[in-house]
Parts: sequence; C-alpha cells; structure tokens
Amino acid sequence: MSKHYKPALKLAAIAAVLYSGATLAQSGVTLYGQADMFVGGIKSPGTGERAFVANSGGMQTSYWGIKGSEDLGAGTRAIFDLNAFYRTDNGRVGRFDGDSMFSRNAFVGLENSNYGTLKLGRNTTPYFVSTIIFNPLIDSYVFSPMVFHTYLTAANGTVFDPGIIGDSGWNNSLLYSTPTWGGLTANFIYGLGENAGNYSQNKWGGNVTYFNGNFGATLAFQQVKFDNAPFDVTNSTNPLLTGVSKQTAVQGGISYDFTIVKLFAQAQYIKTSISAANPNGDIKHTNGQVGASVPVGAGAVLATYAYGKTENAVSDFKRNTFALAYDYNLSKRTDVYAAYYYDKITGIEHGDSFGVGIRHKF
Repeated sequence: MSKHYKPALKLAAIAAVLYSGATLAQSGVTLYGQADMFVGGIKSPGTGERAFVANSGGMQTSYWGIKGSEDLGAGTRAIFDLNAFYRTDNGRVGRFDGDSMFSRNAFVGLENSNYGTLKLGRNTTPYFVSTIIFNPLIDSYVFSPMVFHTYLTAANGTVFDPGIIGDSGWNNSLLYSTPTWGGLTANFIYGLGENAGNYSQNKWGGNVTYFNGNFGATLAFQQVKFDNAPFDVTNSTNPLLTGVSKQTAVQGGISYDFTIVKLFAQAQYIKTSISAANPNGDIKHTNGQVGASVPVGAGAVLATYAYGKTENAVSDFKRNTFALAYDYNLSKRTDVYAAYYYDKITGIEHGDSFGVGIRHKF
C-alpha cells in the first residue's frame, strides 16, 4: 500500500483488484473482505434535522467475498468471485434492505496474461472504478463529494438529479479487460437487457486507465438505454424523472504524487434524456472535483472539494460540497478515521455529516 495513503491503496493496485484478476492468480479459494463502522451525525440538505448514528461503512462499504482460480494451462486460469456487501450496524445483508446478496460482484470467467480477462455475471462497472480511484475519499458513500455528485440523487424542488442510473455493478454483464501495456489498461462492459424480442434495453461502457510512476489518468464512458421506464432506479416514480429513454455519462481524472502531497482532479458530464411528453426536458449534470492527500504521521489528511450544476428546460441548481478527513493506520490492515462532510444545494438548507470510525481488512 502507498506510504502516503495506505488505506486507499495505490490506484494501480485497486484497478488490478477489480479488473485484471491478478489477485485471483493463486490456486484454491480465498475468503476476504473488510468491516467498517463509524459513529457520528448525518444531516442531508433540506432536511433540517440531524440523525445521530452508529452506522456501517463510513470510509468504505463493508463487504466479504469468496474468490478462487484454477490453472487450466497455457497461461489461462478459470476465475470466480462471489462478493457481498453487508452492514455491521445491524448484521443485515446488502447495502440496504432488498439488495441482492452478492451485489458487489458475482462472476465466473477466464484470465490469460497475453489475451486479457473475461468475466460473466454481475460486474463492477469501469465507470465506478474511474470515479473512486481518482479522488482521495475513494468510494465513501458518507464523506466522498465525488460519490455524492455521481451516484446519489439530489433535488431542490424544481430539478431532480438522478445521478448515475444503473448502480455501481451491472447484472447480466460481460466485462473484458485487456492486458496492461506500459501502464495502459482498457476495460469494456456490456449489460444485456434480457427483454425478449427487444434489444434496445441495454447498458454498455468502458474506461482506460494509465499509471506511470507517480502519474495516473483515466477516461470513462457509459450509456444506459430504456424501452419504457428506467430500470435499476428506485425513485422512478418521481414526476421530474418520468419518460427516461437514455442516459450517457463521460468522466476524466488525473492524479500526481509529489511525495509531500498527492493531488487529484476529475471532471464529469451526465445527460439523462427525457421524452418529449415530459415538459421539464433533459437533465444535464456537470461537475468537477479537486482533492489532496497529505501524509501526516502514520496516516494522511484527506481534503476534497466538488462543484456541480444540474439543469433541465425549466430550472437549475448549483451544488458546493467539500470534505476533510484524517485517516490513521494502526497496522497494515486496520485504520481509524475522523471525517467531516459539507453539502450545499441552491435554494435549500445545507447538509453536513461528521464521524469517527474504524476499518479492518481481512
């Protein structure tokens, strides 16, 4: 792990774990995962009231998994990974009630050092990986501004922003990852709609990542199509979201480690296409993020700021979000953290959250 920010891991290492299958090279089966728990207060924008909580997944969502491989000869391995989210605060399966058991990953595939890796099943999307490895608070759904701007909904009463539609993992998908050439890796994903007689209900996307010494960069794209109403969207009954036909998203990110500080930057555009029957029109989301990780003692100070604008044909809102955290390593597998998150959307009261927690990897 990076000496500057061990809990986050090296960017290249995270990408390798999620894509290349490099961690599956051993024979047999491995049990692995992490447990993350924090205590703090949460207030969402516009709610006015704060909830004091002891919740799972402050810095990262808790998960456990079983993975393994078999050497088939000629440089080829059969691989599998069954990976489940869970909640340490109540012992329940999934990120929320109703979430499937192996919602993080559930695939079987083939890996070859010369030809790449093919995975079939439920796969983490390349777009999600590009989102989390180029911001200092990675995939925190409690304290990471980039995750909020990308994967969580937001509204101010006149405009509704659905965030990325289709979740961070896709069912019924094929994921292909190329071998790494000089630090460059490409990943492509396609999710079948499984709608008999109609092939338009589908998802596809991909990313390119490049790591060379202290420098890293990525470019990601995805598109989700719908025949009638959005699938994988729990809030599809929102009147500002009805009539969705397609969503496209593109994102770029860079990072550079100057040793005394590691800097991150991201830019993103998401367009949710709405049918002409909805007078509010298409939803357009634009945002950017800058952040830093500064090594201090056995840990790192993490700081990030994100600015965004969401608009339709009727109105718009702006969003300013920042987070500050300190993550301290007790060992190679256990860290403690303290974090603060602030979120302001035009026209409504700001939200903010704070907490202290512990994370253990096994």
